[in-house]
Amino acid sequence: MDVKKRGRTSSPKGNIVKEAAPTSTKTRATRTTRVEKVVASNVFRLGYLIHDVARMRRTVFDYHMKSEGLTRSQWWILANLSRHEGDSIVSSELAKLLDVGKVTLGGLLDRLEVSGYVYRHPDKKDRRAKQIFITKAGYATIARMRVIAEDLNKRISAGLSEEQIREMESNLTLIKDNIREMLAEGADGLSSEAD
Repeated sequence: MDVKKRGRTSSPKGNIVKEAAPTSTKTRATRTTRVEKVVASNVFRLGYLIHDVARMRRTVFDYHMKSEGLTRSQWWILANLSRHEGDSIVSSELAKLLDVGKVTLGGLLDRLEVSGYVYRHPDKKDRRAKQIFITKAGYATIARMRVIAEDLNKRISAGLSEEQIREMESNLTLIKDNIREMLAEGADGLSSEAD
């Protein structure tokens, strides 16, 4: 139900305001409807901000990784392989970690293998599965990536104190854990609490 106030109409929540056009028998002037900007809640804006920061950061890293001859997907695979505990990882596990299909990952690994950064070997337990290993050249590239990343991260976080960075990391880890929990719950975890 609309509430009338001084020639304006607004929704009960007050989100949208329209100018009511004055009318008379002599003049039928029409006025353009003006809609006030709806500002999203902080939680809603946070999602967009996280997405924008991640996208922009990837763009900056892409630019600097080109000198290494790596595409975004390739450096992302190497970065994830280097963070994995152990000497190797099964390709299906890596595909799940990266949230890409096995065929897509296979093509990317083909190019990394041709470039000499990784090699694949059949899994001892399951001959159909392939273990992915990083080569010496791959580790050397990862070392250069880390130097570049360290410099870029310092520049990206300029103006933030160590305490602010730790607090931000803690908060983002909490959000990540919440999302991981939702995904683990399957369809029930992904549905809205309001449903």
